[in-house]
Amino acid sequence: MPGPVAVDFVNNTKLLVTPGMTGATGNIYAGLHEFYDMAFALHLLRQDDLFVDVGANVGVYTVLATSVGAKTISIEPIEHAFEHLGRNVRLNNISTRVDARNIGVSSKKGTLKFTTGFDTVNHVVNGNGQNGSGVCEVRVDTLDNVVAGLEPLLLKIDVEGFETEVISGASGVLSKQSLLAVIMELNGSGQRYGFDEDRLYSRMINYGFTSYEYDPHDRSLKELNAKNDRGGNTIFVRDAQEVRLRLREASAFRVMGTSL
Repeated sequence: MPGPVAVDFVNNTKLLVTPGMTGATGNIYAGLHEFYDMAFALHLLRQDDLFVDVGANVGVYTVLATSVGAKTISIEPIEHAFEHLGRNVRLNNISTRVDARNIGVSSKKGTLKFTTGFDTVNHVVNGNGQNGSGVCEVRVDTLDNVVAGLEPLLLKIDVEGFETEVISGASGVLSKQSLLAVIMELNGSGQRYGFDEDRLYSRMINYGFTSYEYDPHDRSLKELNAKNDRGGNTIFVRDAQEVRLRLREASAFRVMGTSL
């Protein structure tokens, strides 16, 4: 195709995609690129709930959350991905429901260097190595500062191994009783920074969360007592009783002509 194409997504929304967008184009083939986690978000969120999308990339989860009426804080550090995020927000006419921030998130305020040439897996540069990618310098803040005074219900963290640093600046957010669940990428990428994902998992447990996997077909949660080894993300739930009730009572969503 000669340029970006608007393709059908969930609940009558659209995504503006171009060839090479690994995550966004995955939804063309699979309906929901991260099926179980995206379905969990769609069934959990309600009108005016607050969703925080850390590592929003081009805005797939942001569009998904607003499709069920949620409000979203979308955080994306890479400028060209942030521009695509803005286009998807405008395409779906959801600018009043999305607070988009072109920043990174870490354990403290400052600046960090990020790669720019790896699409969905751009990440904080470790030392002086960028593995052939371009590099940009980005302002970063803590998640506690970003969400100060607000009451998020769902948090998604996908920062290519930098999750430990994000959590280190999010003790206030993770202690909020409004926060029912966290979708976090735990796929071993933290090793590039010397982070131990087992320790990160234990920190989430100490905040009162338990790990689960979700089956959207029968809307069931299955306790794992470990990170999810079947996929890149792990779903952490604080109040399983409340979450199960929400999942059971959620309206069906539609994707690729199917209602679920």
